[in-house]
Amino acid sequence: MEFLSNLVNGISLGSVYAVIALGYTMVYGIARMLNFAHGDIIMVGGYICFIVMTSLGLPSIVGILAAVVVCTILGITIERVAYKPLRSAPSLAVLITAIGVSYLLQNLALLIWGSDPKSFTSVVSMEPLRLFDGSLVITGETIVTIVVSAIIMAALTLFVNRTKVGHAMLAVSEDKGAAQLMGINVNATISLTFAIGSALAAVAGVLLCSAQPSLLPTTGAMPGIKAFVAAVFGGIGSIPGAMIGGVLLGIIEILSKYYISSQISDAIVFAVLIVVLLVRPAGILGKQIREKV
Repeated sequence: MEFLSNLVNGISLGSVYAVIALGYTMVYGIARMLNFAHGDIIMVGGYICFIVMTSLGLPSIVGILAAVVVCTILGITIERVAYKPLRSAPSLAVLITAIGVSYLLQNLALLIWGSDPKSFTSVVSMEPLRLFDGSLVITGETIVTIVVSAIIMAALTLFVNRTKVGHAMLAVSEDKGAAQLMGINVNATISLTFAIGSALAAVAGVLLCSAQPSLLPTTGAMPGIKAFVAAVFGGIGSIPGAMIGGVLLGIIEILSKYYISSQISDAIVFAVLIVVLLVRPAGILGKQIREKV
């Protein structure tokens, strides 16, 4: 029963990683850049929800919506100000800029909210599910996290594959120049991608803080990095791959904490990344792309 309980917890944690990884994989798949400030947008989403619920005394649903709106605007602003001018720049310049934006958000959070940990009240009011005569208890946060992540992945897959805007995103991901010649607004498409990814980061931030109710300016840093590992694991650029990679990584982390050591569980997670890059660089569902030189 302990194994089953750890497995459920791993799926729950992995579902949060999956939602974050979806933001990474969408931005990389379409804009071909790694937005390492994504983890800090998670932190901003958590703080916005916290402020709305505690300082303003509004319901949790209002806090979630406020977090989504603020993070969406923040994501679009970051793309327009920091990344759009570097559209034709070398990838290294974009990567350094992303790291700079990450540190900027962390230090702004320190100035605004301070370095003291905040106690985050869970937005989930669902009663825990008790199975096998109470031997297995699944918390409401776990149930909501798994369900929400599954709905997000399904909705995002349908959006990309069945809508005109989604087809425009796929076209931009294949060839920006050809897409522009076909009348697609490349800049607007990339901005929309950042908006969707940032909105998902806000949702992930709220779910993460509900499950682990301690809010700091560095809240999203480590989950953001692990979600990037999950995106690479599943195949960066693939929406189902991000989901599979996130869930598998969450299970690996929880099981390694319980059965091996909590002190080296993070090392095991990053060792998975090294193994994947050595054995299958494109990830589980990633496509091998051959470039002509």
